[in-house]
Amino acid sequence: MTEPAVHPVDQGLPAGRLALLGLQHMSIMYAGAVAVPLIVGSALKLDTATIGLLVNADLLVAGIATLIQAIGIGKLLGIRLPVVAGATFSVVNPMILIASQYGLTAVYGAMLASGVFGLIIAKPFAKLIRFFPPLVTGTLLLVIGVSLLGPGAGLIAGNDPTASDYAALSHILLAFGVLALLILFTRVLRGFANQIGPLLALAIGLVIAIPMGLVHWDGVGAASWFGLASPFHFGAPTFPVAAVLSMCVVMLVTFTESTADMIAVGEITGRPPTDSDLARGLATDGFSAVLGGVLNSFPDTAFAQNVGLVRMTGVRSRWVVAVTGGILVLMGLVPKIGAFIAAIPQPVVGGVAVVMFAMVAAVGAQNLKKVEFSGNHNTFIVAVALGVGLLPAFAPKIFQHFPPWLQTIGGSSITVAAVLAFALNLLFNHLGRRAEPDLLEAP
Repeated sequence: MTEPAVHPVDQGLPAGRLALLGLQHMSIMYAGAVAVPLIVGSALKLDTATIGLLVNADLLVAGIATLIQAIGIGKLLGIRLPVVAGATFSVVNPMILIASQYGLTAVYGAMLASGVFGLIIAKPFAKLIRFFPPLVTGTLLLVIGVSLLGPGAGLIAGNDPTASDYAALSHILLAFGVLALLILFTRVLRGFANQIGPLLALAIGLVIAIPMGLVHWDGVGAASWFGLASPFHFGAPTFPVAAVLSMCVVMLVTFTESTADMIAVGEITGRPPTDSDLARGLATDGFSAVLGGVLNSFPDTAFAQNVGLVRMTGVRSRWVVAVTGGILVLMGLVPKIGAFIAAIPQPVVGGVAVVMFAMVAAVGAQNLKKVEFSGNHNTFIVAVALGVGLLPAFAPKIFQHFPPWLQTIGGSSITVAAVLAFALNLLFNHLGRRAEPDLLEAP
């Protein structure tokens, strides 16, 4: 009897390929992963050493969550797809607000509570998968991809328009040079060489940046060989009700974002997740918040840029991202390795990252191709979710005068788009009789 063929998701690869492809995933997600502790630490005026501990903890928890997503733990955790986990940007504003009002002990107490909340609701939330048709996931992925282009541009040009080196010609040319290499490798190379095209472009970009004076190795020498903050580094956790509720809202936002990304990975790899698969994946997000609350880290979500990388390279093996998880754990425990990766100039990373971000938007557009737009209000739903959802991306402080709990929801384009797409789909396509389309949407 012929044995059934191994699905590409479960397929093992030679050790050398696994290592390079895993390193490539890490290189794509690193800047986004460390951005959250850097932003939060700077906003709270923490000293450099403490911010470094936050970064280490962040990488360690992201690595553990990525390993769990790829390998799985029984019927409890892990979606067993090539999903890379990293700190969610949705947590930035709530953490800063909670810390300013109640202190860091409340931040991590609320994070612990939200993680337990996430573990409890993961399965019920996954049952809602039928309410995430291509209309919702496509719109959300489109917004995720477009909204990430802002941070991508920041990698290339810088984030401070008043800085003397903002949008420096050398930085722009370096980023575009890396992008040109990526285009060349994608067009010319074949097989495995094509699959590691982004990594090759990053490596060559790093070499070019050295004589330009953009690579600084001082941080590598100063970094220690081992470093990890003790559990509850800032003190015993506290649980103010308002802080806990805010972080529970963040967990719901994280679940919505991860759901769209996990469904996209399932479609790309040819293994659409069942509600049980999705429940295990979401439970891992909840577990990451519990672990982050103990280890002074951050809740994790599925990273969209790595979804784009899976799409671009066609490498579907979950064992590749398991290697990525192992690398992240090592980086979290050995700061010197993290410092070496951090030495890669941001314009080099940005030259590749903008393509990965846009690839997520392209996957969203592909999802929308499956949607029937004639004789219904689906065009209107996409327009509202896209138009209103992207407002925070182009005007980050548009909701600054709203109550803090509403800022938690309105401060992220992903959150706003997710709420609108989900709610409008329910309103027009599920509740009561379907509304008649207006003249603009008539076939």
